[in-house]
Amino acid sequence: MENEIALGVDLGWVSQLEARGVRWVDDSNNPIDPILAAKEKGANTVRLRVFVNPPDSALWTKKDGTVCMLGFADAQSVLQMSLRAKNAGMKLMIDFHYSDHFADPQYQDIPEGWKNDDINGLCEKVRQHTKDVLGLLANSGIYPEWVQVGNEINPGILLPVGDIKNLPENLALLLNAGYDAVKECCPDTKVVTHIACVHSKKWCDPFFTTFFEKGGKTDILGFSYYPYWYRMFSNANDCDLFYNPLIYYSQKYNKPVMVCEVGGPQTEAEETYNLLLNTIEAVKQVPNHQGVGVFYWEPEVGAELLPDRYPLGAALPVPEISENTLRYTKALSAYRDAFIK
Repeated sequence: MENEIALGVDLGWVSQLEARGVRWVDDSNNPIDPILAAKEKGANTVRLRVFVNPPDSALWTKKDGTVCMLGFADAQSVLQMSLRAKNAGMKLMIDFHYSDHFADPQYQDIPEGWKNDDINGLCEKVRQHTKDVLGLLANSGIYPEWVQVGNEINPGILLPVGDIKNLPENLALLLNAGYDAVKECCPDTKVVTHIACVHSKKWCDPFFTTFFEKGGKTDILGFSYYPYWYRMFSNANDCDLFYNPLIYYSQKYNKPVMVCEVGGPQTEAEETYNLLLNTIEAVKQVPNHQGVGVFYWEPEVGAELLPDRYPLGAALPVPEISENTLRYTKALSAYRDAFIK
């Protein structure tokens, strides 16, 4: 079963952390590549994001003044990380944000260089950008197993042009442009359409119903699952997967499903380990092998090394070696332990 399910780690910060002198060790404190360290824990897939024209600093300031580290996520940097992943024997997912910085339910900003384009021009930009990145990988013999056309796109992409509520036809055109570009470059690659809040039908159902009504094309439905954030911002206690919405979405839309992002507090390794075990179990329960993946975002880092102190990594400093040395917590071992008979 583990050979069929992608057990993924999003490692988009690795190259930027390495440039700052961060290193990793295994459970015996031996130096190790963070990709191989994740593989030792049971991971079999690496997920990498790619931006259109990210700032040279690889830093982004949000509207509220929060500074975020983007990771080195231009096309050339993604190629180098993809080569490392493939050399480590890992499968690969490429995640197109179609923005110059993080895209998510709060931010789906048009890249600066695309802002003067109408819907036709933006469709062409999406198509060409997708082909450029995947062509770069293909020239090095890399064909990702999965490609996300957009990241947490609940409101749409390239807003306001691709707004799902006001311009759903445009959104379908934009996403289909990405889908077609993927298939042109990598015919066997599966395209994932990724939205947030897997537990909430009121968020997810309207999106996919509208998407398919407008002729949207995809191979896999992808979701984010962050109980930590849901409970913090909405006091929600109904955000568990025990009723397994993945089965509901797979059967309603007749598509495979995956959890593209999951994470828990780095300081609560046991609880996050159990969260990951339960998420894998929910994916395994989808009938007819239609649960196809789980991805942790981002396990290789601790909050102490990030300007915004993002708390849901799965690594902690090893102070007896140095403050810039990290080791994965127990949490990621769920990938290995979930399949021990």
